[in-house]
Amino acid sequence: MKKIRTKLLLILLVIAALGIYYYAALPPVNIHSTEFWVFLFVLGILAALIFIKKKNLNRYELKESKGLKVILGVVALIVIVYLVGALLSSPIVNAKKYQQLMTVETREFTTDIEELSFDQIPLLDKDSAELLGDRKMGSMVDMVSQFEVDSLYSQINYQDRPVRVSPLKYASLIKWFTNQGEGIPAYIKIDMATQDTELVKLDEGMKYTTSDHFNRNIYRHLRFKYPTYIFNDLSFEVDEEGIPYWICPVKKFNIGLFGGETIGRVVLCNAITGETQDYAIEDAPQWIDRAYSADLLVQLYDYYGTLKHGFFNSVLGQKDCLHTTDGYNYLAINDDVWVYTGVTSITGDQSNVGFVLMNQRTMETRFYEVEGATEASAMSSAEGQVQNLHYTATFPLLLNISGEPTYFIALKDDAGLVKKYAMVNVQKYQIVAIGDTVSECEENYSTLMYENGIKETPEDTRDIETITARITKIAQGVVDGNSHYYIMVEGSDAIFDIPVVDFIDIIRYDVGDEITIEYKEGEKSNTVLSVNGTEREPSEGSEQ
Repeated sequence: MKKIRTKLLLILLVIAALGIYYYAALPPVNIHSTEFWVFLFVLGILAALIFIKKKNLNRYELKESKGLKVILGVVALIVIVYLVGALLSSPIVNAKKYQQLMTVETREFTTDIEELSFDQIPLLDKDSAELLGDRKMGSMVDMVSQFEVDSLYSQINYQDRPVRVSPLKYASLIKWFTNQGEGIPAYIKIDMATQDTELVKLDEGMKYTTSDHFNRNIYRHLRFKYPTYIFNDLSFEVDEEGIPYWICPVKKFNIGLFGGETIGRVVLCNAITGETQDYAIEDAPQWIDRAYSADLLVQLYDYYGTLKHGFFNSVLGQKDCLHTTDGYNYLAINDDVWVYTGVTSITGDQSNVGFVLMNQRTMETRFYEVEGATEASAMSSAEGQVQNLHYTATFPLLLNISGEPTYFIALKDDAGLVKKYAMVNVQKYQIVAIGDTVSECEENYSTLMYENGIKETPEDTRDIETITARITKIAQGVVDGNSHYYIMVEGSDAIFDIPVVDFIDIIRYDVGDEITIEYKEGEKSNTVLSVNGTEREPSEGSEQ
């Protein structure tokens, strides 16, 4: 009876240990998962130890025990199957299959990439978005002691606007205990074009997040609902009504046990209720923006570009081998988010042979043959124009400016705040324009293209307007060491930015004086071209 109780206790302890391991590690029950094979290996070793303990075998008996040999044979089989499966799934023996995982279509740049209006250009990178989010959170005195902003900041299209969204998270385990009943009450939404930052408060709190514990942790919640699914990186998005969801892509393995990873399904999990919807990737709702992570898309394109003539050519001869450049950015096209990155020779050329756009929802990939500077070269060119200010360049965004492929770059100070903008011509990267605003930068860039013969006529889509009225408000400011007068006039809500260096006579004017201004509309203030007939000197772009 005692032996039976001992055996039963031992079995219960083993089951409990395995249960704790599964609850903590959450391995998918799937032969394509490395974690599953590790789980089987651990299970085999545990069985061997229990057998030895139970039989109380000495060293000689260990060598002769048939039961132990069977168990160790199973463990060895697990290891062999895993190693052979890994080898047969690798690009070494499947180069052609890996190269064909992604279908790439060659397209025309000016046909596909439309010119964006200034209020649709994402001006911020993720780091800048984090600064704005932390600053907004710091102003919310009722929440800042209990919650922090998660570092996710997914870039999505929301109601035709480029935005980044990120949920709040519990500041600590203690804060989770005191607040988990109501859940996380809000998420951060940042308009990447206007830099407007909003803390969106929810009627009901989010109860399924990465910072929750036990069964409400989003990873554990998904594992228990879908024990066989192997999930890729989760992203946080909101639908067109602002309801928060977790977008949970499910990996698909196309080559052997572990190779040829793409996305086969996508699970949508309501962050408030925990309800899930499971879709085949081709049936996923159009409002979701990120089923394929940027890193996965870049890896798939690298397979496509480097394995055209087999694996060993990609390592040794490297004939016709292309790969993506370091870094990527995002473009919004037709309500989808596309990953942009340059393509260059694997031998390390300092120029691009073109660039690719990869759809994060569908994996559709387009290649554009545009030779020119790498993103790193463009960033160095932009930084060179403001080297006295020690600004650093963000990774470029590729834009169509008057039919020309153009790198658009934000320049940030040491505090991480965007101070200036740069436009660099992809094909002639010695043409670099700098501006305090996007509209000023574009104006300087257009002038440079005209002066360098790229454009036949100086083109500006904004109409020149004239207003004559009395000054109602006037204020002085300093921008990068230069004095500016900002004025408002009767009959208009616009602000007119008048640089003193260009219009020295403006210091003679005061409220009540009549003034005639010729201007072009800008984002936050209008660009003044002349004051009372005195024209502004042409804006100087920079040529390197």
